Amino acid sequence: MSVAAFISSQKTDFGIGHATSCRALGVSQSWFYKWKDRAPTPRQRRRADLDAEITMVFTASGGTYGSPRITDDLREKGWRVSENTVAARMAELGLAARARPKPRSLTRPSRRPAAPDLVRRKFTAVAADVLWCGDVTEIVTAEGKLYLATVEDLFSRRLLGYAMGERHDAALTTASLRMAVTTRGGDVEGVIFHSDRGSEYTAAAYQAVCRGNGVVQSMGRVGCALDNAAAEAFNSTLKVEFVHRNEFRTRAEARLKIATWITDFYNTRRRHSANDGIPPIAFEHQMTAKRQASSALFRAEVA
Repeated sequence: MSVAAFISSQKTDFGIGHATSCRALGVSQSWFYKWKDRAPTPRQRRRADLDAEITMVFTASGGTYGSPRITDDLREKGWRVSENTVAARMAELGLAARARPKPRSLTRPSRRPAAPDLVRRKFTAVAADVLWCGDVTEIVTAEGKLYLATVEDLFSRRLLGYAMGERHDAALTTASLRMAVTTRGGDVEGVIFHSDRGSEYTAAAYQAVCRGNGVVQSMGRVGCALDNAAAEAFNSTLKVEFVHRNEFRTRAEARLKIATWITDFYNTRRRHSANDGIPPIAFEHQMTAKRQASSALFRAEVA
């Protein structure tokens, strides 16, 4: 702290504290009041603007962004600033990213045989309905826990199917799979569905639905979240960007709001890095149009 700033911090009645501090530090009162009334320097104005921008970005993230992500956002807005400077200003402002609680695994190992891992952590697909993945995650409400089962197409990152309920069991995962099949018009023969080895996915009822629709199961190793990283990534996005910013009084409220977020935002408007910044459904439409145009051109050349 500078001498002038220290003097200014001494808050006593009628300026007596300031006068005493000036004498103790060997500076004149006229110098102090001249310093106090001066206009902010360009550096001070820039710091104030930077602090305001950092606070705005931090607040917009729901208190989840640390200095690396805030630095990226600032640079996109045209700021020339280092991560170390942002970290120092955040510390000065008392802004600390909210630590994520370590997730508790919902996977309940089953005695039934598991399917082989056909994916090997390669979470990409050359076309729609080639490779799907899914998982079950827990949502906390004031009424109690709510479980969400999902089915995601790894070509576009579109969430094709989801189901929510009070129990995480085969009935829940089966409902999400049936919704995904319906979304794709009922014909998904040969699609690979990748999951963990939880009892919800190894259950006879779930396997029967897979066989009935021509879905080929694939499963990662026990206790290895990276083997189903794409599904885990969706869960993280849902929690950080939506669930942790809301409080749900009832399970019914959570169901409605999460379903609305998925259908009205995630699938239709949220830009996804895996799609070059294009939302999932728009990406599918764009790729379909490109393939149709390419096929038409090929047919014209052959004719």
